[in-house]
Amino acid sequence: QVQVVESGGGLVQAGGSLELSCAASGTIVKISAMGWYRQAPEKERELVAITTSSGSTTYNDSVKGRFTIAFDTAKNTATLQMNSLKPEDTAIYYCKAVHQGRLWMDDFWGQGTQVTVSS
Repeated sequence: QVQVVESGGGLVQAGGSLELSCAASGTIVKISAMGWYRQAPEKERELVAITTSSGSTTYNDSVKGRFTIAFDTAKNTATLQMNSLKPEDTAIYYCKAVHQGRLWMDDFWGQGTQVTVSS
């Protein structure tokens, strides 16, 4: 089993910055990707950014140029640096670790961390 824990959320004014951190631990064969998702009230969960162990990265168009994801494959940790934050970035942010086992792949999620951007 893999545990995923996020940290770093909080309240920030528009235009400010926050950095979220995520760590995967437990019985790990390989974490092949780590990503960040968010869910605002009454909205569906959406991809923010995801990166693979081979370095392929995808960003939601709404955060391109403002957010940066980083994945330390040796430590199984990921960060999301968020700059120029906007009120519409307010959401619960979830970290996902994609575990590549010997036979199949599984997604493991963290409990989420609240990010609130005030105008």
